[in-house]
Amino acid sequence: QVQLVESGGGLVQPGGSLRLSCAASGSRFSLTTMAWYRQVPGKQRELVADITSTYITTYADSVKGRFAISRDNAKNTVYLQMNSLKPEDTAVYYCYVRDSLALGYWGQGTQVTVSS
Repeated sequence: QVQLVESGGGLVQPGGSLRLSCAASGSRFSLTTMAWYRQVPGKQRELVADITSTYITTYADSVKGRFAISRDNAKNTVYLQMNSLKPEDTAVYYCYVRDSLALGYWGQGTQVTVSS
């Protein structure tokens, strides 16, 4: 069973930065896609960014140019650098990974609040 431990959320002022981390452990198989999603109350969870095992990245239009996803395969860790944060970025951010058997796993979520 894969376990994901997220860290790095918190309260930040508009225009500030945060870096989220998600460390995966317990996988018997290689991790292919690693991603970050976010969700606000009353709305569907949405993809923020993902990165494949060959480092191909995809971003939601709303975060392009401000967020950067990266991964460290040796540590089974995915990161999300968030810059120029806006109040509308406020959400619970979830880490998601998929292994080579196409099984997906979710983290517990970390709150990001952008407010002055």
